[in-house]
Amino acid sequence: MHEPLTSNVTDVALLFEGGGMRASYTSAVVAELLRERIHVDFVAGISAGSSNSVNYLARDAERARAAFVDFADDPRFGNWRTWVRGKGLFNAEYIYEHAGLPEADLPFDFATFEANPARLVLAGFDARTGETRWWDRSDMTSLGDLMVRVRASSTMPVLMPPVHAEGTVFVDGALGVDGGVPVTAADRAGFTKLLVVMTRERGYVKRPERFPAFYQRTFRRYPAVAEALLTRWRRYNATRERLFEMERSGDAYLFVPETMPVSNGERSVAKLAAAHALGLEQARREMPAIREFLGL
Repeated sequence: MHEPLTSNVTDVALLFEGGGMRASYTSAVVAELLRERIHVDFVAGISAGSSNSVNYLARDAERARAAFVDFADDPRFGNWRTWVRGKGLFNAEYIYEHAGLPEADLPFDFATFEANPARLVLAGFDARTGETRWWDRSDMTSLGDLMVRVRASSTMPVLMPPVHAEGTVFVDGALGVDGGVPVTAADRAGFTKLLVVMTRERGYVKRPERFPAFYQRTFRRYPAVAEALLTRWRRYNATRERLFEMERSGDAYLFVPETMPVSNGERSVAKLAAAHALGLEQARREMPAIREFLGL
């Protein structure tokens, strides 16, 4: 009989930023935290950070890497042909709702995920109301329930079709209140100390979208999506500034990529593997400081 899973960090929230295939770099942090047997009791993620979160809670370092590196070589991963057919440049239904099934190409260990006592919060954006939807474990009691919400959280507008669930329509959680880093989830849970895994370099500043008319036209049916896309830069930059202030005061440890060699849409397995290797090298270098921050 296996020992029950436990958490050994209970006073710090672990937050994963989104960023599409930039998570090839930050999935290395998942792998290294697991290798170090660092098990945080509260985890939240947005967009690609949702995948990092659930792979971390399934304690599956190999899947964490594969999801953002090797999987890009799968011909069903998506391309311009799937985009033309309305399935998305990234074939989200396959990636999230089929590939993780037990006999599929990227099986997800739902039994370990379910046995893990840690709390989980993921974020989606309601395209009809413009509100952020926060999902917790009570919303994700089956593999299907979990994966449709990871997909909804990760649905990049334009590149992927919106997700119909819960009687409404969802797109990428990064459009919501925090702009891409789920700080509000930690606030709502009462945490004052954060370990944040970010996907942009320290000097990055998000700029306003250059073609507002395109988004207003594309999302005529969902004006809240267009509005959120056009104002996201303000929320994102404000969240980052708050996190840097928390870092200065000692209330947050920020894992910030020293370099980010890939874009959110990168498809080259070689480039994604190189990004993961860079992330692993940085994570290993920073692990003593991370352990100190966590009190381990």
